[in-house]
Amino acid sequence: MDKQEPNHSPDEPGSEGIPAPEGAANLIDTDYVIGQDNITTNKMGFDLDLHGKVFSISAVVVLIFVVLTLALQDTIAPIYDAIFSFLTGNLSWFFIAAANIFVILCIGLIFSPLGKIRLGGADAKPDYTYMGWFSMLFAAGMGIGLMFFGVNEPLTHFGTSLEGGAWAPLGGAEGDAAAATSLAMAATIYHWGLHPWAIYAIVALSLALFSFNKGLPLSMRSVFYPILGERVWGWPGHVIDILAVFASLFGLATSLGLGASQAAAGLTYLFGAPEGDITMILLIVGITLVAIASIVAGVDKGVQLLSKINIAMAALLLFFVIAVGPTLFIATGFFENLWSYAANFTALSNPFGREDANFSQGWTAFYWAWWISWSPYVGMFIARVSRGRTVREFLISVLIIPSMVSVLWMTTFGGTAIDQYVSQGINAVRDAGVDLQLFIMLEQLPLSQITSFIAILLVIVFFVTSSDSGSLVIDSITAGGKVDAPTPQRVFWAIIEGAIAIALLLGGGLTALQTMAVSTGFPFTIILLVACYAIIKGLMSEPKAV
Repeated sequence: MDKQEPNHSPDEPGSEGIPAPEGAANLIDTDYVIGQDNITTNKMGFDLDLHGKVFSISAVVVLIFVVLTLALQDTIAPIYDAIFSFLTGNLSWFFIAAANIFVILCIGLIFSPLGKIRLGGADAKPDYTYMGWFSMLFAAGMGIGLMFFGVNEPLTHFGTSLEGGAWAPLGGAEGDAAAATSLAMAATIYHWGLHPWAIYAIVALSLALFSFNKGLPLSMRSVFYPILGERVWGWPGHVIDILAVFASLFGLATSLGLGASQAAAGLTYLFGAPEGDITMILLIVGITLVAIASIVAGVDKGVQLLSKINIAMAALLLFFVIAVGPTLFIATGFFENLWSYAANFTALSNPFGREDANFSQGWTAFYWAWWISWSPYVGMFIARVSRGRTVREFLISVLIIPSMVSVLWMTTFGGTAIDQYVSQGINAVRDAGVDLQLFIMLEQLPLSQITSFIAILLVIVFFVTSSDSGSLVIDSITAGGKVDAPTPQRVFWAIIEGAIAIALLLGGGLTALQTMAVSTGFPFTIILLVACYAIIKGLMSEPKAV
């Protein structure tokens, strides 16, 4: 790392869509050219530009998985149950400890002099406005999850806390409704606050740094150049990228499966659509087609526009519930819940000697594995839209702002559901299925038909943006780090994402979705822990900002 100025311009062939650093930056001196190992061809009128080994291995393994899961549905479901129980039961401490490390590193970088370093070079300017940037950060990161768990998780934790036991966070508060509410919201915010966004931030920061400042391909292997050197372009790098593809695909499929089941439940509830797998399959197919249309439109016209529409609809629904729901309870609850989160932060983050084993294994370990499996996809997407931000600005924005929105969302929707149960004696929300609870909660408020329809639209558009941006990222990995690979390749991955979601839903339902997220999250957690060292080494080699 000894060059202080860019060695090529954005228009030169070697950059392949990745702009050269603007101003002082410490480029890595390597002979590797982005896409040099790619297979470039034109088949049946389609342009293809693929990394032969990464694409072929990823595609073949995933296709075999889809076929076997669909062909052996009855046999494979118990296997998913066993794998999920083993990983969360025996490795929960590992996932919890790893997530703590990611949070500590992010906070340390915010307050360190390294926070002044600008992604893209000392003179780089942001590619997007704050509004466009924040919209894409949030829509890509957690949209479907907040819709699916926004009512369910606070209400579930409240119920277990009120009863006590191993499923109750930190043992619960048996018989004390106020304390159970506080503990339920603290546990929920813990799962949707700093920890998941720190996971995303680690991946995004590492990718942005080594691509925009060091001149390497926008691919997970590039992060490990300080450790592996030129070997990163060989099989060690191939394995890293293939694991990133698997993690992204199955993490994304988990979210798409949850979104499809909730949208299908909403359509059945609102319009009497037939219940069962057929409705979910048709939804996945239809939404995948919409995602393909968005892919063809491109990032600026497709993802950014849909993300802004989503944020507007989500804000409309959020503020409507605040206005017509228990407004004072939500307003005071926001600050009380933040305080409860802070007060219980250390105990909830403890990896060892937990009395609430079912909670820490069944909830926290799954969540951290899920976020980690999502992290290559979300992290790479965040990296692509974050050029021009300083490390400090980037980390504060990625950690704090989405976390605060998550707190407000969970307080509003979860708090309203808890208030309906405790203060109004309405049992319907708690007794409903997990994918129906949001709609049953909205039923108790005015204009429920309209708000439920908006909620269904939100799930669908979140689905589209996730599929669109996920395809963008997976295509970049399997195209050797190119960010401007041919559109048909992204279409292929969008179709594969939908096929995996369908296969998992038919081959084991929610447990199958969770199992694959955890299974791919485990090896990728190890990769991210090593990446933490590479980030520090890479930042320390950058020209010191003034």
